[in-house]
Amino acid sequence: MATRQDASTGQIVDDSGGATEPIDPKKPTIDVKVYAAFQVYFEGKAYSISGVNETGPFDVLPHHHNFLCILVPSNLTVVTPSGQKTIKIARALMHVRSGKVTVFVDV
Repeated sequence: MATRQDASTGQIVDDSGGATEPIDPKKPTIDVKVYAAFQVYFEGKAYSISGVNETGPFDVLPHHHNFLCILVPSNLTVVTPSGQKTIKIARALMHVRSGKVTVFVDV
């Protein structure tokens, strides 16, 4: 899908006419991928991701330490430059490593 920058607003616009917020180069992001065996729920840049494991709710921000955990049934919230995306999960495995968060759902 091709994108272009709107000359009047400076926003990035895709071919279908929908506008997305540009990524602020001063605000750090992390690469996030949330997927199952046959479906990708989200893939892209994010400012944060929030989940719940057995010890309680937590947030992952850019430069977070590496870790691995199992998420319990809850809502996974991804804050992106274009807004917030909420994904309802039953169980999932989250891996944070080197500025990248990978969440494999339905495990």
